[in-house]
Amino acid sequence: MGGRLVEQEGRTGKRILVLSVPAGAGHTRVAEAIRAGAEAQPGGAEVIHLDATAYATPRLRKVYADLYIMLVRRAPIVWSWIYQYTNGAAPDGWAHRLRRRIERRDSAPLLGKIAALRPDAIVCTHFLPAEILSREAADGTLPCPVWVQVTDFDLHRMWVHRHVAGYFAGNDEVAFLMCKQGIPGDTIHVTGIPVMPAFTRQLERAECARALGIDPGRMTFLLMGGGAGLGGLSMLAQRLLAIPGNFQLIVLAGRNADELAVLERLAAAHPGRLVPQGFTDRVERLMACADVAITKPGGATTAECLAMGLPMIVNASIPGQEERNANFLLEYGAAMKAFDAPSLEYRVRYLMAHPDELETMRLRARALGRPHAAAAVLATVLAAAPKRPEPIDAFV
Repeated sequence: MGGRLVEQEGRTGKRILVLSVPAGAGHTRVAEAIRAGAEAQPGGAEVIHLDATAYATPRLRKVYADLYIMLVRRAPIVWSWIYQYTNGAAPDGWAHRLRRRIERRDSAPLLGKIAALRPDAIVCTHFLPAEILSREAADGTLPCPVWVQVTDFDLHRMWVHRHVAGYFAGNDEVAFLMCKQGIPGDTIHVTGIPVMPAFTRQLERAECARALGIDPGRMTFLLMGGGAGLGGLSMLAQRLLAIPGNFQLIVLAGRNADELAVLERLAAAHPGRLVPQGFTDRVERLMACADVAITKPGGATTAECLAMGLPMIVNASIPGQEERNANFLLEYGAAMKAFDAPSLEYRVRYLMAHPDELETMRLRARALGRPHAAAAVLATVLAAAPKRPEPIDAFV
């Protein structure tokens, strides 16, 4: 039968699927960093990022996203107990067996979506899809390898699963803990936690400061992370502005319109000292203007600050993973920790009075930063992914 040649297989480049869960912003930001990292490489792989719970029952989303956010905001003590219990419980205990049975039943649409996309590899930035897919890999029903990107500088037991092609760790200690959990050493890669490509660029402080309307020569503190545990952002900003000294304050209110309005009124009362900011997708430019970030130590935020060489004063840590992140930063001298508003005020005063120590913190932060983690993750996954066959030509 004569005719023309057509390509039945529509693509020859590799397709990577990244799965996250909106349990806080960090897992999503890390997944987006991997996707954006691929876009920054012309001719590279196609990377698709999906929220895994969008392809599961509403019940599963409520447990792993909505319930988590509610607990860390309203009942952190309860969350701390859950974190410790699930970390110490036997993997084959009744509680984990029941949980996994529910997960498998409630995640069938996700498996259907994966089958439709036909990825060459999958990277999970949350333990839930990693756990679901590790069982499919064990059954031989998943035709591509699964990788796991841990998004904190600590390892919780629920991240660890068999039949996973490899793991990406934020630092050497996490890699060590992986080995202790029985993960083969040759499947562990210390890449860091991926950050968006913007955090890999050398931004000019003076240029970013001019765009923001602040003095690049003055000491600058960047306050972000909601101020939870220390009072609202505006209350905290007012307290810091009462400190004598030649410094300025950038406050990131995000999508909190009420807080932003209060901050704008406060800025009018302190001209040239306070710059309120609403939601922005260019946080790296604010960081480039700052000498110190005052922030919660989430895994993604911490990785971004370290990539910029930005020292931190950490506060309001979520029990469990964020406490471990804070301990990591403190141990390596890249951060200080504030327990309440007075202790934060003391640390701000201390750093202004000791610029040499602040410079040491900056050097330590930069030494810990891994701005090219996303590229390292992609390179590893692509090198290990099975080679996609050449296009099949057929006569029609």
